[in-house]
Amino acid sequence: MTQTAGPRHIPFDRLHNFRDLGGYRSADGRTVRWGVLYRADSLGKLSGADWDRFLGLGVRTVIDLRYPWEIEAKGRIPEPERFAYANLSIEHRPYDQAEIDPALDPWRYLADRFAEVAEDGVEEIRGAIELIADGPGPAVFHCTSGKDRTGLIAALVLTLLDVPEEEVLADFALTELATGRLTADWHAAHPGRTLRWPAYGRAPATVMELVLADLTARYGSPSAYLTEAVGITPQTTARLRERLLV
Repeated sequence: MTQTAGPRHIPFDRLHNFRDLGGYRSADGRTVRWGVLYRADSLGKLSGADWDRFLGLGVRTVIDLRYPWEIEAKGRIPEPERFAYANLSIEHRPYDQAEIDPALDPWRYLADRFAEVAEDGVEEIRGAIELIADGPGPAVFHCTSGKDRTGLIAALVLTLLDVPEEEVLADFALTELATGRLTADWHAAHPGRTLRWPAYGRAPATVMELVLADLTARYGSPSAYLTEAVGITPQTTARLRERLLV
């Protein structure tokens, strides 16, 4: 089932941050198709009515951005053999957001973690983008909360589609609508622990603005980072745009 238009947020009972990337306008006047590319929090939470709702979207490619040990602990999407499934862990230096020092500048701290992912994860980032461009569609990519790792891939894909930066930042910040439920899930999963970091689950546009500025400072632009560091070819970009823009 492919949507011709639709809501940005797709409601699930146990998933809090499942979103359609359709509707954003490219610089050439085209628009990202609805119902062909989704971003999400952990699909390991799918069951029951949520599973039926997910299957109704017709997703054929699933990109899991989590560490293998996260998948082992929390589970992958049910019946992964139904999909073109890939585990591409773009983050290589784990950290516990719940334990971040409250005295730190939270947005600079997160942007620095994004910079590490952008440096360490080029092979996996390239693999994810190429699979979105070439794998069977529709496609979904996800991490645990659908916030940071998922947010970075979303920003890079939208950049390749020539979506204006203000729209890229706005898409990142939509996770703020899920912050309350993500925080509640953390408390439910960690009874007796104290959540030290008051910015847990937050995703203000400022974070992605810093990330894109850092890529510009180092490479000249986020687009140059994608071509020079990640190795995205003009052919891959053309296929991505052909698939996702209308």
